[in-house]
Amino acid sequence: QVHLVESGGGLVQSGGSLRLSCVASGRSFGSSTVGWFRQTPGKEREFIATISWSGGSTYYADSMKGRFTISRDNAKSTVYLQMSSLKPEDTAIYYCAADPLGGIAWPTRPSEYTYWGQGIQVTVSS
Repeated sequence: QVHLVESGGGLVQSGGSLRLSCVASGRSFGSSTVGWFRQTPGKEREFIATISWSGGSTYYADSMKGRFTISRDNAKSTVYLQMSSLKPEDTAIYYCAADPLGGIAWPTRPSEYTYWGQGIQVTVSS
């Protein structure tokens, strides 16, 4: 069992930066692949990035490369999403998710993750 809690969201002006944190509890976290997604009303959950259990490998959606950076600190049971040059279209609820099974090298679909945080709102004003 892995319990995830996101933090660090809020309101930011266009062009600004935010760092989201995903703090985990549970034995499986250290061996889990962790991903970040976002969702806006009426749309499907959108994949942003994922990171291997060691933090040594990362994978990004093409549209997210360059402005978003995923990282993790297993000693703190935390995965981060650094977001820069934010745009109003980045406004969404952001979720972290964990895949403890590791059966897929780079899980990009929501169905490939077992555990989810409750989500956190990020609003980018123009």
